[in-house]
Amino acid sequence: MKMKALTTVFLLISFFSFSQNKKSVSDLEAIHKNIADFSTALLAGDQDAVADMYTNDGKIFPNNKKILSGKTAIKTYWTLPEGVKITHHKVTPSEIKIENDMAYDYGYYEGKTRAQDKKEASWKGKYVIIWKKINGDWKIYLDIWNSVTE
Repeated sequence: MKMKALTTVFLLISFFSFSQNKKSVSDLEAIHKNIADFSTALLAGDQDAVADMYTNDGKIFPNNKKILSGKTAIKTYWTLPEGVKITHHKVTPSEIKIENDMAYDYGYYEGKTRAQDKKEASWKGKYVIIWKKINGDWKIYLDIWNSVTE
């Protein structure tokens, strides 16, 4: 009887552990997809899609600027001047950690911008993002980045 009870307990623990791991993998895949979608929206110049990737109370911490809060301010920040275009954007996460309906993600980004005079400038840096899961979708709550020269 003890062996049967131990086996049942082991199977239940294994099931719940598998279920939690499956959820984490699904959430991890969703965050990776959102990271890729962010780059796609930037390249397309779709500021509405970029702003929609943030929570309603989302905040961005751009390099050498004050904290900007809310979708309107975030959309304005990501709206480029006429004739300026991001031609390359890549995010490479170093770590993504999920805890319930919150997650953090940090790593490196790189990109290129083509100015009105057609000259292209390359840039790169490091970032930290805090994600919130809202209605089953992962949204950016806090987004901080700054450039690196190395």
